[in-house]
Amino acid sequence: MRNLKAEMFNRKASDPRNMPDSVIEALGIEAGHSVADIGAGGGYFTFRFAEIAGDNGMVYAVDSNPEFLNFIEESARERGLNNISTVLHQGDVLALPEGGLNLIFMRNVTHHIEDRIGYLANLGRFLKEDGKVAIIEYKKGGILSFRRLFGHYIPLETIKSEMEDAGYTLIRKHDFLPEQHFTIYSK
Repeated sequence: MRNLKAEMFNRKASDPRNMPDSVIEALGIEAGHSVADIGAGGGYFTFRFAEIAGDNGMVYAVDSNPEFLNFIEESARERGLNNISTVLHQGDVLALPEGGLNLIFMRNVTHHIEDRIGYLANLGRFLKEDGKVAIIEYKKGGILSFRRLFGHYIPLETIKSEMEDAGYTLIRKHDFLPEQHFTIYSK
C-alpha cells in the first residue's frame, strides 16, 4: 500500500542533512530496549529503532493517523521486523506499557500538542526508572520560513521550561542539527 505523505516523511527523515545516523547514535538505544516513537509518521525512525532493539526489544509506533500506522505495519512485514507494535493515539488515551519504556522519542511533534506540560508529565508513567525522553523540535527559522509563518516550532527555552514543569531534568543537549533543537531528559 502506497502512502505518498508517509513516504515523503521518510525521505525527509532519512536525508543526510537531517543527520539521522547521528541522532540514532546520540539516543543510545541498545538490543532489548523498548522505545515509543510518538508521531511516527512514515516510520523511518521506528524501523531504525526496531533493527537496533532486535527480537528482545519492542518499538511502539504511535500516531494519530491510522493510514500512517497501516503503512508502518505493512512496511514492517515487508522488512521482516516483528518487534513493532502500532498504537493509534486518540485524545488523551495512549496505550503504552506503564513503566516499560527505555526511551520516548518525539521528533517534530511537540508543537502540535495543546497542553504540552500535562501531556509530557503523563508520559513519565510509561518510562522505566532510568528511562529517557528525547525531543527534537524545529527552530524558528527565517522570517519567511514555513515553520515561523505557521507556528511549526518551539523555542528551546520553552521546551526546557515545559519539560522542567512536567517533572523532567535535562541531561543532554545536542547542537549538531541545523534546523532543530535536540534535547534528552530523565524523569
